[in-house]
Amino acid sequence: MSLFRRKVLTAQPAGRQLARTLSWPHLMALGVGSIVGTGILTLIGVGADRAGPAVLVSFVVAGAICACAALAYAEMATMIPASGSAYTYSYVVLGEVIAWVIGWSLILEYSLVVSTVAVGWSGYAVGVLKGIGVTLPDALTHGPTFAGHACTGVARAAAFGINLPAVVIIALVAGLLTLGTRESARVNTALVILKIVTLALFVIVALPHFDAANLRPFAPFGYGSAGVHCDAQSGAMVKSGVMAAAAIIFFAFYGFDAISTAAEETKRPERDLAIGIVGSMAACTVIYLLVAAAAVGAAPFARFANSSEPLAMILRSLGQKHVATVIAAAAAIALPTVILGFLYGQSRIFLVMARDGFLPPQLAVLSRRGTPARVTAVTATLVAVIAALTPLDVIASLANAGTLAAFVAVAASVLVQRRRAPDAARPFRVPLVWLIAPAAIGGCLYLFTSLQTVTQWAFLIWNTIGLLLYFGYARPRIGRLQQPDTQPQH
Repeated sequence: MSLFRRKVLTAQPAGRQLARTLSWPHLMALGVGSIVGTGILTLIGVGADRAGPAVLVSFVVAGAICACAALAYAEMATMIPASGSAYTYSYVVLGEVIAWVIGWSLILEYSLVVSTVAVGWSGYAVGVLKGIGVTLPDALTHGPTFAGHACTGVARAAAFGINLPAVVIIALVAGLLTLGTRESARVNTALVILKIVTLALFVIVALPHFDAANLRPFAPFGYGSAGVHCDAQSGAMVKSGVMAAAAIIFFAFYGFDAISTAAEETKRPERDLAIGIVGSMAACTVIYLLVAAAAVGAAPFARFANSSEPLAMILRSLGQKHVATVIAAAAAIALPTVILGFLYGQSRIFLVMARDGFLPPQLAVLSRRGTPARVTAVTATLVAVIAALTPLDVIASLANAGTLAAFVAVAASVLVQRRRAPDAARPFRVPLVWLIAPAAIGGCLYLFTSLQTVTQWAFLIWNTIGLLLYFGYARPRIGRLQQPDTQPQH
């Protein structure tokens, strides 16, 4: 019963196996659909508020760190083609207690990503509805606000609210996932194409308005994360600077880890997983840089900082109201691909943790269609509550903390396996591994220090609660079950 007991992978019995229905085009679409979303469609405004025009550098920094992590994921996913993503890799390589911490962090990541995207989608959806003459009551378009004086000295009245559109879209996507993986993949692919066309339209319309004057001063809040200024939306004092923005924008890149959760449903995981992870990351990096350059060059950053629909706002400021409406409508239609990707990923992580005994075994039951409908419903309920009651920047920042922990664990697993099993089969190998993997670890740790202090404390509190649950519930339960696929390796 060592805390660092490592999991031995075994095939699931009949009736508990997920159907292998996905190939690399599906995984590429899942990756692009998960990556390109709120990060560029909504959080670019938050990033600009933190870094000014230098948000371009923030995208480069965050993208470089995520690229190193993506290479590590590709090696581990092809070596260990099983569902569970970083949780499974940690369990196989680093041991049980670390796997629990990473799994608990992934619960935080995936829950908050889905919630963040749902809140971002809500902003675009409300804008589209207003454009066609439908106005929802204000209390149904955002979570609660609290009384007090903002750092600007302006008083804010407390008001209760529920983000109803965010709840509705989570319910619809969860319903789609329960129908089946193949059906969800087809819908996802169509919406990803729409999303790419939408961003291309924005670049085509905004780029001719590029004005170098909008880039001056380029880094008004500095290049680190030591600066502090008043947040344009919440009124709170927040860290500012290029690295502070990168710690938020990091959210925009990491959807590729959702691909690794699909390993059990991939036809040729030894080939398709690496193509999906690395290919989607490379494609999205190019897309992001083009869109970000067009955005900050077309309008002063203060104009769209912290807007709930920054790209549409930029186009309206350029007199392109009709195109802005099209962009907002397309975003409202296409953003659910991110919700689909991460809700899919989280349900698979919950499923594997339930199989391993960390969570109630009832969550591992599959429906007659071969999908984890029960765990999907539980997951959707959890994230819907978060999305209904929490502001965008708060949940995005905390989601990043969980992801940074997972990325560190995966990169560390690559290095440990290179030492422990140097001759093991590796369908994909990280090039310059002793440079790339440490760069991923160091970059993630630095970004963690660049997060808001309240986010860091919230993450530590979350994992403290998780460890209490591990020692109080999960560990004794696993000891009683003595599952054969969690016996020590010799």
